[in-house]
Order: sequence, then C-alpha cells, then structure tokens
Amino acid sequence: MKIVIVDTYYPAFLARIYEKQPALAQASYDQQLKALIDTGFGTSDFYSRHLNELGCEASDLVVNCVPLQQGWAQEHQVPFSSWTLRIPHRLARLPLLGHALRRLPGLRDVAVAQIEAIRPDVVYCQDLSFFSPEALAHLRRYTRLVVGQIACPLPPDSFVKGYDLILTSFPHFVPRFHDMGIASEYFRIGFDTRILEMLGNQPKDVDASFVGGISRHHGKAIPVLEYLARNTPIEFFGYGAASLDASSPIKARHHGEVWGMDMYRALARSRITLNRHINVAENNANNMRLYEATGVGSLLLTDRKDNLGEIFEVGREVVAYSSAEEAAELIRYYLAHPEEAQEIARAGQARTLKEHTYRHRMEELVPILHKYLDAKV
Repeated sequence: MKIVIVDTYYPAFLARIYEKQPALAQASYDQQLKALIDTGFGTSDFYSRHLNELGCEASDLVVNCVPLQQGWAQEHQVPFSSWTLRIPHRLARLPLLGHALRRLPGLRDVAVAQIEAIRPDVVYCQDLSFFSPEALAHLRRYTRLVVGQIACPLPPDSFVKGYDLILTSFPHFVPRFHDMGIASEYFRIGFDTRILEMLGNQPKDVDASFVGGISRHHGKAIPVLEYLARNTPIEFFGYGAASLDASSPIKARHHGEVWGMDMYRALARSRITLNRHINVAENNANNMRLYEATGVGSLLLTDRKDNLGEIFEVGREVVAYSSAEEAAELIRYYLAHPEEAQEIARAGQARTLKEHTYRHRMEELVPILHKYLDAKV
C-alpha cells in the first residue's frame, strides 16, 4: 500500500525555521524536508516512519511551506508562482483579480503535481482545508482512496464531502460525518517514542507549566489560565500571548513560542503541566497534549472530560480538574507532595508507552485503510 501523508505546518513555525537557517531555502527539496521533519513539529514523520516499518510505502508532503515546495517545483520543472501568496486575502476575493490568481500555479497546484507523480493508493490529508473540492476531484484520477483526519473546527461542507473517509479523534464528530453521508472512524492521536531519544535527560526545573496556544478557539480557557497565573507558580510557553490584554497576568509569566523539540523540552522540564481542550472538543478528551505530556514523563493535569477514563486512569495516571479553583488546588497539592506527583507521572508515561504510541496507532490505521481500499474494488 502506497500512502502519501499530506500535512501543513503553522506559518509562524515555518517562518521561525527559515529565519534561523537562512541558507535552508536554497537547499535541495530533500534536504529541506529532512530539516523540517527533524524538528519534531506536529506529527513529523511519526505516521510515515511506522507505516514503512509495517510494510507500507509511505512518504510525507508539507504542502504549505513555500521554499520547500518551490524547490520541488524547480527540480521537477513544474510551474509555481509565489506571487499569489503576496496578495492580501481581501483583494484576492475581488472577482477579476481572483479569477486571474486562480490561473497562476500556486501551492495547491504543486501538491497536486507531487501526488500525480507518486500515484499513491491513499492520499492521507491532515488538513481538510488545504485542497479545494475541485482539487480533490482532480486527485481521484491518481489515487484510489482520499482520506482526511481532523481534530479542529470543520471547514465548509464542500471541502469535507470530497473525502472517501474521515478519521477523527473527536468521538462526537463520527456520527455527524455519517449524517452527512461521509464514512468516518474514531482514530486517536498518540506519542512517538523517538522523542525520548531526541530529548535525552531534562532537568525538572519548572514547577508547573501551560504549554500551548492561546487563540479564539481556546476562549473558554483564558479565564482559567489567568486565575492560575494569579494563584499558582505556573509558567506559560507557546503562541498567542500578543492577543492578550496588557493587564493579563499571563504576560508576566509567558516565555514565548516553543515549537517541535523546544515544545517537548518545555513539557519534559515541567513537574506538572496543565492541559485544556479547544471549544470544539466539547466534552471529549482527544488532543495531542494528553500523550505528549505523559509521554515525556510529566504529571498531566487535564480538564475533566466524559471519555478521559477510557484513555487514562484518572487519579492514578493523570489528574483532572473541573474548575480553575480545583486546578489551582491540585497544582499546590502535588507541588507539596512531589513523591505522589512522580508516581502518577510515571504511571501516565507507562500507559502512554504501552498503549498510545504512534506505532500502536499505525497498527490500527493499516487495517482501516485496507478495509476501505477493498471496498473500492
């Protein structure tokens, strides 16, 4: 089974990487892709590497990285115009200009050309908003199965309905996709053990942390984070601090953006780390931080969700809170009782390494893909 994993990376992360390594943009496509993969950002090569170990032929595309995709286009003599990326979105929506832009080959066209060249059995898209419905329809000439994976707010229905199958770590999304006439399966996220090899030993020099983004999708969490900033020694790492009010107590404790391995280091340095889910998760535990935090051996303090007990044993492997006051009380308690905190952190890590690694997830994914490929015959 030949599989192409199509992913997009946060633009702020990509900008940071190329600012730090100015010569990278002139490197070959393969060199650039390896440099991005080696940062450990997002799901990195966690899918493709284990799929290859399981006998598949899997490869990664990072389709929104301009220097990377420009490099591929040049090496394969495929037209590409970065001019389309310099037009403000409000102007691109003007009818005449928008029509002209659509005639210029952009990132989407390069990604389609890459898939045409590979002709995989499965196109596996991690970003359902990247390909237009027209692009998905075009891709069907070059692949047998178009699969999407989502754990964020849904794009317009027209984007979603172009997929043969959508996998999601949101249990509540599965019946909603079924109601739309789209095949869907519940598929959890995980942790990759290679991260531990890359981390090495990290000092536990942060008592409590919140490592993550602050955005409109996290609106309900901001009052909780501000309460903790006033009432505990919690430190903050991640993006979005600039969007906070100048009076927010988070600002004085915020250490800036952390991406990839820097994000894992921040988690690994934390005795306790707080997790919260985006609004669209509703009352379901699903996000990457569940597995990343436990995977690196920190005590995970996460928001209480209906299905959390299906993933971890609450109180023995992770700790859960239902309010800002409860979260603050738990942080203070476990800082005052470090042996109990360490015991829970060790149990959480053991559970993740036993059941929630990306090796486990890919062992679950392969039969799912085979099932839907067989149904296509």
